[in-house]
Amino acid sequence: MEISDYLDEELVCFLDASTQREALSALIDKLDTQEKLRDQEAFFHAILEREKIISTGIGIGVAIPHAKLTGYTDFFIAIGIQKKGGIDWQSIDGLPVKLIFLIGGPDNRQTEYLNILSMITTAIKDEQRRKRLMNAQTGKEVIAIFKTGD
Repeated sequence: MEISDYLDEELVCFLDASTQREALSALIDKLDTQEKLRDQEAFFHAILEREKIISTGIGIGVAIPHAKLTGYTDFFIAIGIQKKGGIDWQSIDGLPVKLIFLIGGPDNRQTEYLNILSMITTAIKDEQRRKRLMNAQTGKEVIAIFKTGD
């Protein structure tokens, strides 16, 4: 599997959020609109609870919020690209977040979940890829950026 196998251009959001909660809400609304969520409130709660443990702001302007819940059969990823300024996410390096990869899926497939996390972190370590993502104008363009370098 490649990271692009989990991506969908319909799950890319171009954000103008002021807060972490606002950004998460926009991404979760997008997931719900695309019928990826069984229970929007439960998923949002799970994401917020995960953030309380430790910030998912991994540094270099990237956050990877995630939740695994019973009842899901497949993993999904919503991508948020903050177009104006960054969002305070209490990231490990203190930098504001501009790229968000929100992962959801089943709670019983830990190995696949860890592979997805690994693929995302490996992909976004590439500074040129991060710049191209920030300059993308469409969901299709975002997906293409990952397909060129899976």
